[in-house]
Amino acid sequence: RASRAAIAPRRASFPVARRDASVVASRAIPEPASQTGAPSGEIVDLPYDWQLDFCSRPMKDERGKKMWELLICDETRSFEHAEYFPNNRINSVELSKAIDRVIAAQGARPRRFKFFRSQMQTIITRACNDAGVDPLPSRRCQTLTTWLDWRVENVYKQHPGFDGQASPMMGFENSSPRPLPDALRGESWAFVALPLVGVREEIEQVKKNKVFGDVLEIDPNLPDDTLVPGIAVYTSRAAALAGWTKGLELGGISVDLDMGTLILDTGVADSWQYARFRQTKELTQEAREWEEVKRNTGGLHFLAIQTDEDAESTDGFWILQDFTAAQY
Repeated sequence: RASRAAIAPRRASFPVARRDASVVASRAIPEPASQTGAPSGEIVDLPYDWQLDFCSRPMKDERGKKMWELLICDETRSFEHAEYFPNNRINSVELSKAIDRVIAAQGARPRRFKFFRSQMQTIITRACNDAGVDPLPSRRCQTLTTWLDWRVENVYKQHPGFDGQASPMMGFENSSPRPLPDALRGESWAFVALPLVGVREEIEQVKKNKVFGDVLEIDPNLPDDTLVPGIAVYTSRAAALAGWTKGLELGGISVDLDMGTLILDTGVADSWQYARFRQTKELTQEAREWEEVKRNTGGLHFLAIQTDEDAESTDGFWILQDFTAAQY
């Protein structure tokens, strides 16, 4: 069992069953697309997602017009596709054709396309549907946003048409938190923390489909004893709650100290009042310390759902990450 002393000496520890499991980087994908062998002309349906971005970039073409770009990658970046578009070809038909070309070139079709730009949702959704792939608005696009940030420095700024005065296009927009549906509420909850080695053990259970959940990439250079903060939700109907929660595309959890509320982000713009706490001096300090530990991990945290504090295993486990939109 992992001690919570570093966050809340007064509260119970968060138990996690110890299991023998190999340590692997997690990006919610079991195998890279490049390992899929398909006969020429045959398209294989993959059991995992790709990530997609379609937006203007801080560059101008030879006509002096803003350039647009399509980026597609799988969640291990075993393949990357980058394609520029002139501003007179920005529509769902052209995007769908480009998606079809990428699928044909890879010989594989992803389960879904994740995308994070809510402002492009209409075009991206239509194009994905036309290409026969479900679209998924999601904050869980860290692989793509990391690649985007790399391209800002190594591609866009090196382009002869780079426009240093261009403002960031279509920044992240969030909605006001809404009340959480009763079906998604637990009976109690706690601020908790686990050493990274324990988090990796839970990741293995998710990847083996033994518990509900989802995972993200974790920096392989983080020491195993790194303390990762989380929220543990306790309920006698843990399996059912984990199943309902699996239906959401979880982004991250943050503390609103003014409201005494945990805010759960889902999709690309939805937020929920996930839980409340009494705004006593003691609990407010605990919430501050939890956020501080989260900052120390670069925004990495988790959500665990289990029957009670003494349960030997979880019914649901999600790796979460504070979402930072790409520069462009």
